[in-house]
Amino acid sequence: MIYPKLDDLTHVVPSKYALVIIAAKRARQLNTYHHMLGEGVVEDVAPPLVDSRSKNYLTMSLEEIAQDRLAWGSRR
Repeated sequence: MIYPKLDDLTHVVPSKYALVIIAAKRARQLNTYHHMLGEGVVEDVAPPLVDSRSKNYLTMSLEEIAQDRLAWGSRR
């Protein structure tokens, strides 16, 4: 099973295309955060906003979207 489910995600972000863009951008931010954390330097990147069992950055970003933790588009 895929978690979070697409139906849950489309309740938060109605467009599948916007969902892909938002999730990919946040996954890159999480990757940068963990890379910078390993080097001991953390600057302008937010840490993960949810507790996740997964170590996959895309899964983490989708969980953040499902829990409505990210500001996106006109919701900023």
